[in-house]
Amino acid sequence: MTTDAPIPLVDLRAAHAEVAEDVRAGFDRILATGGYIKGPVVAGFEADYAAFCGARHCVGAANGTDALELALRALDLPPGGGVVLPANTFVATAEAVLRAGLRPVLADADPEHLLLDPARAAEALPGAVALLPVHLAGQLAPMGPLLDLAGELPVVEDAAQSQGARQHGRACWGRIAATSFYPGKNLGAYGDAGAVVTDDDDLAGAVRLIGDHGSEQKYVHERFGFNSRLDALQAVVLRAKLLRLPAWNEARRSAAARYHELLDGVGGLRLPATLPGNEHVWHLYTVRIERGRGEVLAALRAAGIGAGVHYPVPLHLQPAFRDLGHGEGSFPVTERAARELLTLPLYPQITPAQQARVAEILTKALTKA
Repeated sequence: MTTDAPIPLVDLRAAHAEVAEDVRAGFDRILATGGYIKGPVVAGFEADYAAFCGARHCVGAANGTDALELALRALDLPPGGGVVLPANTFVATAEAVLRAGLRPVLADADPEHLLLDPARAAEALPGAVALLPVHLAGQLAPMGPLLDLAGELPVVEDAAQSQGARQHGRACWGRIAATSFYPGKNLGAYGDAGAVVTDDDDLAGAVRLIGDHGSEQKYVHERFGFNSRLDALQAVVLRAKLLRLPAWNEARRSAAARYHELLDGVGGLRLPATLPGNEHVWHLYTVRIERGRGEVLAALRAAGIGAGVHYPVPLHLQPAFRDLGHGEGSFPVTERAARELLTLPLYPQITPAQQARVAEILTKALTKA
């Protein structure tokens, strides 16, 4: 690869090249048997991912949003009850709350790590029925303080961006967690997929029941449910990738450390911070541009560098969520992050030369901005 070749934000082709042989063989077995739904391949992946997370149960779902809705529904929370979640998150977190018949209650992020701020969550928690922290960019929210804050209230984790991350050695802290296997995740399918993880036998059973039309016995429906199952073809992909995920996450850590070294001291730039106790897996490497982010982003893209912006319009300012009743200025940390964050290319196969080029173009663009 020449030094001026395009650098994608995420290189899914490079990941596929490493698992192509295993995936092809797995697909051939599925196609030969016709076992596309449920079956031993799905069960095998669920067992493997539960073990990877240090949990008793994993239940596959059709996508991450469904997984979060299933987790919330399994808790049988009071209809219309408030669920406290960060304003700094993707809309799917709030969508799942609303789809489960509950009410999103937003709280601001902390200014250094941009994770749910326990102090702001405490202000939002009175009267709520659950707490829903979101693990962002590859690291966990401050789970110890949040669990203390929640007390007897159930804690549901949105773990879509933290596959393999740990905090003080633990991956799972709440009663139940949901994740997404969208293709660009650290553990990504070849389409949509997701899962729920829990140590609670009853919750796992409820999730599986609700996600299969509320039915354990064909044509007998014990409770309201819907169709959200992980299919066998996606399980083949995920099982092949899961074997490589620890090494891929370590490669992400090395790449993040390289960016830290390359960009340390660059003016007008704020590097991402890791919360003490977290073992980061760097799903995203997001820097903060104090001034001129638009010009910097344009310069990177003009040079063939696939930089991006995550959540440029905060959740509470999205037209679809105007009924939450928040205006501009309601969550100042989240709003500032929306103006400043810039995501740089990072994936396990990125090379030092590619990162050096990203840093060079970024530094030049910041000087001009």
